[in-house]
Amino acid sequence: MNRVDCLLRWDALLGEVPLWSARDRLLYWVDILAPALHGLDLATGTNRSWPMPEPIGAVAVHAQGGLLVALASGLSRFDPATGSLAPIQPIEADIATSRLNDGRCDRQGRFWVGSMDRSTPEGRGSLYRYDPDGTLHRMIGDIEVPNGLGFSPNGTTLHFCDSPTRRLTTHALDPATGALGPSRLFGESDPPGVPDGAVTDADGCLWVAQFDGARVTRYTPDGRVDQVIPLPVPRPTACCFGGDNLDTLFVTSARINLTAEVLREAPLSGSIFAIRPGVRGLPEPAFGQRVV
Repeated sequence: MNRVDCLLRWDALLGEVPLWSARDRLLYWVDILAPALHGLDLATGTNRSWPMPEPIGAVAVHAQGGLLVALASGLSRFDPATGSLAPIQPIEADIATSRLNDGRCDRQGRFWVGSMDRSTPEGRGSLYRYDPDGTLHRMIGDIEVPNGLGFSPNGTTLHFCDSPTRRLTTHALDPATGALGPSRLFGESDPPGVPDGAVTDADGCLWVAQFDGARVTRYTPDGRVDQVIPLPVPRPTACCFGGDNLDTLFVTSARINLTAEVLREAPLSGSIFAIRPGVRGLPEPAFGQRVV
């Protein structure tokens, strides 16, 4: 059995997108709905918080310093040392009910991020690719809740999901151009679990947090489930590998819309968990940094 430790007890409404920065020696994570970027020092257990002016959906290390953050209205450059925030790329900023959600860099240092419309269950969101040269590309449309972004170790495959469908898809990815091939079904989540954030390990397997499923699931490259790790909270949201050896799986969670009864049974909802699953992750590329 894999031991699950509570790394940081927190009451996050919608804790999300953990990101290990070897450069900063911090585990970054966000609370989308109590908008803030957080940085957890694993050595001391100290969690630092930077409030954000809008819901924050994702974060990436920037190769030129600081961070790239995905806010509701677009991408900004953030300097944790000074707290300065500089908008660099609007994305659906003209749609008041739109916000950016899950995002991460591919193996060539391009940032992929999804949008969603909070006012409707209709699929009005998109998946975008933002390149280091400053160009923005709409890659996939008709999305309700974009999640599950993961890239294969060689950078030739993108995993993705539109969470309400419970279907994980995969696309061939051209490393040189960033172009995507047609989608194909990769795997599915059994109810009540809904696939949320994901990360790829060094074996090319995809770890997926199962929102409302109280577990993380590992899918092999051919889509088979080969590990299921139960969690003490019903709503895990996302995961990443980190630590000096990239052998710890960090998992964020949420307490949004949970009843008082559920919270009594799962008081750690909103906290961050650490698991040693017996496999290692991949170094997370910085924006503008190619690792393949």
